[in-house]
Amino acid sequence: MSWDYLQPVTIHFGSGRVRELASIAASLGGKRGVLAADPIFVQNGLAGRLVAESGGLLAEVYSGISPNPDVTEADACANVLRACGADFVVALGGGSSMDCAKAASAVCLTGESIRKYHGTGVPVPAEHLPLIAIPTTAGTGSEVTCVSVLSDHELGKKCPINADAFYPAAAIIDPELTVTMPPRVTASTGIDVLCHAIEGFWSRGHQPVCDALALHAAGLVFRYLPAAWANGSDLEAREKMAEASVIAGMAFTLPKTTGSHACSFPLTNLYHIPHGEACGLTLDWFARVNADAEGGRLHDFARALGFADAEGMADAIAALKRQVGLRCDLKDLQLTSSQLEELVAASRHPNLLNNPVPVSDQMLCEMYDSYR
Repeated sequence: MSWDYLQPVTIHFGSGRVRELASIAASLGGKRGVLAADPIFVQNGLAGRLVAESGGLLAEVYSGISPNPDVTEADACANVLRACGADFVVALGGGSSMDCAKAASAVCLTGESIRKYHGTGVPVPAEHLPLIAIPTTAGTGSEVTCVSVLSDHELGKKCPINADAFYPAAAIIDPELTVTMPPRVTASTGIDVLCHAIEGFWSRGHQPVCDALALHAAGLVFRYLPAAWANGSDLEAREKMAEASVIAGMAFTLPKTTGSHACSFPLTNLYHIPHGEACGLTLDWFARVNADAEGGRLHDFARALGFADAEGMADAIAALKRQVGLRCDLKDLQLTSSQLEELVAASRHPNLLNNPVPVSDQMLCEMYDSYR
């Protein structure tokens, strides 16, 4: 087996470490930065606090970011960076703010729209502004990945862009920032962590370092997500889920995600199901499909987590979704046959090719039909 491992992001993990933002920015040579923040953090004052504590390093705040950021939002953020002469960017929030800031940090130096690189295969230029990522969810793992997931609502598509330029220079993971996450967001982002870990493990691009990271992260989610969901003030559970998120991010960055993420894009784009919940919907189905792939290595993974086998782990995934109130079907959508066909066609995303078992249209049709 031949493999490579790369993780260029400097990780600063621990409660209260967001207070180190100014010193971290200065260590990167930052003199004038823009804070790209989810709108809620402008409203609740956190963005203003970070600006005030930055010692003048943060010159402006950009908050025109939606839950599934559009290419136009990334372009608008890039325009702000150009206009104020920024030499670094800080992203504060969930995956949306980080995805938007990643794209903006690269295209702001080109004068191009991010549309040029969105699902086109055109490589993103290597030159970019350094980015400091501060996640407030646990989470997308975007703070340690080279992926930016954007939507183009005008063209009706949502897809990831992979580029080395999207690796943040530094990540500050402060579990205290996740305490105010509502239970619904905790559940959706938490199941996304589990998807990252397990999909990274069974991906056709898997490798030993990422396998070990995936196992550690998955174990944390099964143990601590119910507690974080039930009691948002449980700092131990919040810290362990933040740990799971960043480690799962490292587990899938190189192998890439697979079938569950491929299916999530149309579920979110067409029916506005939150990303993590959309990924989690099909995770247990794919676990059963992939159970015997590559000599049954998923059974070994499941046993290491304390389950009888991969089927037992799939049952546990389904039970976890029910426990934290995530959807297990699509009955409320009352999908027609034509809508089912549309979902099948839109699920043929390149990530599906990373799945260890080939997935046919017939298999997808039967899966979606079982959720109706």
